[in-house]
Amino acid sequence: MKRIALLSDTHGYLDERIVHHLGGADEIWHAGDFGGVDVADTLAGLAPVFRGVYGNIDGRDVRLSQPLTQEFEVEGLRVLMTHIGGYPGHYAPAARPLLHAARPGLFISGHSHILRVMPDPKLGLLHLNPGAAGRHGFHKVRTLLRFGVQAGKVTELQVVELGAR
Repeated sequence: MKRIALLSDTHGYLDERIVHHLGGADEIWHAGDFGGVDVADTLAGLAPVFRGVYGNIDGRDVRLSQPLTQEFEVEGLRVLMTHIGGYPGHYAPAARPLLHAARPGLFISGHSHILRVMPDPKLGLLHLNPGAAGRHGFHKVRTLLRFGVQAGKVTELQVVELGAR
């Protein structure tokens, strides 16, 4: 089993609470809006594997180091990650063709600052949006997700509340 920590929308902010909850992860994934390449570099040093995508607020420095989308497989689970993706029944126009081409079992997006864990029975996938871990935005509570991936399935999913923004 791989242990995954998933966060998004840090907007340049990493504190000890975030770092604490990333501890023990085999992989850290960031679904965009890093807010600076220094955030990506710090996260990359905290786990054996780091994966991320750039978001709409990210500048050239982040866009040179992170792709717009990532498709990969972990423990038999096909994953598609992009920043602006929407959610089941309300996918972003740019995400729809990606979803149909990639046929992921797990679709990850950020952007909305709204934590979502939603199955999509029509596409046969699970959608995760970890909410926002940073302080910038309208969200009231900072969040991230921790979970396992084993035999092609998400297991032991945990919502981590990091406190008030």
